[in-house]
Formats: sequence, structure tokens, C-alpha cells
Amino acid sequence: MRTDAQTLSSENNYMSKLTPVTILTGFLGSGKTTLLKRILTEQHGMKIAVIENEFGEENIDNEILVQDGREQIVQMSNGCICCTIRGDLVQALSDLITQRDEGKLDFDRVVIETTGVANPGPVAQTFFMDEEIASRYLLDAVITLVDAKHAHLQLDKQEEAQRQVGFADAIFITKADLVSDGDVADLRHRLLHMNPRAPINTAHFGEAPIETIFDLRGFNLNEKLEIDPDFLRADEHDHDHDHVHDEHCGHDHDHDDDHGHGHAHDHHHHHHHTDRIASFVFRSDKPFHYGKLEEFLSGILSVYGEKLLRYKGVLYMEGVDRKVVFQGVHQLMGSDVGAKWDDETPGTKMVFIGVDLPRDAILKGLAACLA
Repeated sequence: MRTDAQTLSSENNYMSKLTPVTILTGFLGSGKTTLLKRILTEQHGMKIAVIENEFGEENIDNEILVQDGREQIVQMSNGCICCTIRGDLVQALSDLITQRDEGKLDFDRVVIETTGVANPGPVAQTFFMDEEIASRYLLDAVITLVDAKHAHLQLDKQEEAQRQVGFADAIFITKADLVSDGDVADLRHRLLHMNPRAPINTAHFGEAPIETIFDLRGFNLNEKLEIDPDFLRADEHDHDHDHVHDEHCGHDHDHDDDHGHGHAHDHHHHHHHTDRIASFVFRSDKPFHYGKLEEFLSGILSVYGEKLLRYKGVLYMEGVDRKVVFQGVHQLMGSDVGAKWDDETPGTKMVFIGVDLPRDAILKGLAACLA
């Protein structure tokens, strides 16, 4: 597999020297600052630098931090740092590293809180496009908050809100107490079809276990490719992604894979979502032909790179006794050779998340690359 010059980081010893970064995103009013306050005040022993890329929307308030408008970086009483930027993210990240190298600041991870209308794509790409940043930081994950009360309207009207979901490595539904259980199940199902690889949890007033936020390694090249089993079951007979379900169709990540309940199409409350951001999965137990797949993926990236938000796969390649792992963001793709198949039955599993992607054409193209 060919990789672009800017390759996504592989797992190796070098990574342990990099400072992990979490991007916290979500549409206006989704509760980002509430979650951030909780992270900063919890006794977890971490020293966190926060970069707020906000424009006066809902900055961290005086309960945590007394901010002098002339200062860009403020040390907080609990050892955390807050840095408000209205300029270049690369410069802010460089400044933090410089001040740490000089002994003026101390932190072991960074959280970037984006403005509520931001597309997280360019923020994520910063960590692969800029060599200095890539040599000091490791993008760990994009965390997206979704407001249960207003989510459907925002997703219907705002492509930025859809992009935030599509880029996510983990999704938290907030304000779930303001809607019915059926509405939460409906929202969960919609989010699942936009992004089946991100676990979906609820966060009540910013309450979320630290281990569900940090060290998710969402951008690592590894063999872990979780795809929600509900998505795969629905996908088998729901090819047009125009979802029909109701409050009886709950999708809880905690339930057993062998429940096997399908999505009946005669429910009495119908919800149709035709989101521009959608996902699909390619699976096969036949191996790929190396040359055909390389040529096809190169073509897909050149034509649809900007529309491809996230993609990841564990590939079964002809003549290779190991898994081949690949993932990417837009046109930036990385690949690596993983572990041997050993006792596992070899097979390919790939997920694509993007904007108005030609699902059937890509699936047929991939099938044509099989040996």
C-alpha cells in the first residue's frame, strides 16, 4: 500500500515521547465548556494545557480562572494551563512547547476546545501537515458532543454539525434529560449511521469517565476497528440509509451482539434522515490484489479526498500472512503491517465516513480489486 508523504503515526516507541492532544468539538451550546470544566477540576493527577479556540462564545469563566485579557496563557491553581487563541493554532502549540522546554510551563497533555461552528478537519490535519507539530504532538482523538434537545435541527441545517459527528472518535450525547428515552434512541441511531466507529455515550452535566475521553488512540494505526454491531445488522437490509425506526428501536452499546433484532419497517413513528454525512462498510473474506487496490484507493483519494472525512480498515491482502492496517483523514492516508492472522479467519473490514460519497460505486470498485 502506498502512503502519502504525510503519513499517520504508527505505534512505536517514538509515540511515547509525544504529547497527546484531544480535540473537543460540538455545535454551539452542546456542553463543551461544561465537560471541560469537569475535566480540569477532577482529581486525576494529569497536567493539562487547554487551547480555547473560541470567539467569546462561552469561554471558561471565573469559577476556574481569572483571566487577564492581555495574557495569552494562564496557569490555573490546579496546575492546568489555559491558552486562548484567536490566531494560528500552530503558533499556539509551538508556544506551549517552547515554554515547557524553557521550564516556564508544565503539562503532559493538551485539550483543544474548538469554536462551536468549527469543522474539526483542518484542526486534525494540523498534526500531520506541520512537521514541527507532528514531531512533538500526537493527535489522540476527536471528541464530539451532541445536544439531544437540538441535535436533529442542527444536523438537518448545519453541515458543520454533521462534520463534527463524522470526524468523531467518541460521541457524547448531552442534555439527554431534556428529551424522552425514545428521542435519545432515535438520535443514537442517526449518529450511528453517520459514524459507526465512534462509541456513543451520554454525558450528564459534563459527567464522563476520564478513560472515555483520553488515550483513545483514535488516530493510531492499529488493528482495532470497532464498528457498532447494530450498524452492521441494519446495513444488511437498509441500503439507502434512509432510516425508518421508532422509540421501540433502542440501540444501546451495552447490549449483546447476539440479540439479532432487525429494524422493522412498519413502525408507527417514522423518522427519515437523509444526512449528507454518511458511512458505509466494506467486508470480504477474499483477499485484495495489491496493485488493483493501490490504484483504486489512489483514484478515490484524488477524486473524493476532500469529501472523505475518516476512513479505516483492516485488510486481507493476497500473499501476505499479516493484517494490513490503514486509515486516513481526507487525502492523508497511512498504512502499516500488523499482526499475523494466526487463528483468525482472514478477512477485510473497511469503514468510510464522508460527504455525499458514491457508496455503491466505491463498494463495487473495492469488490473489483479482490483477487
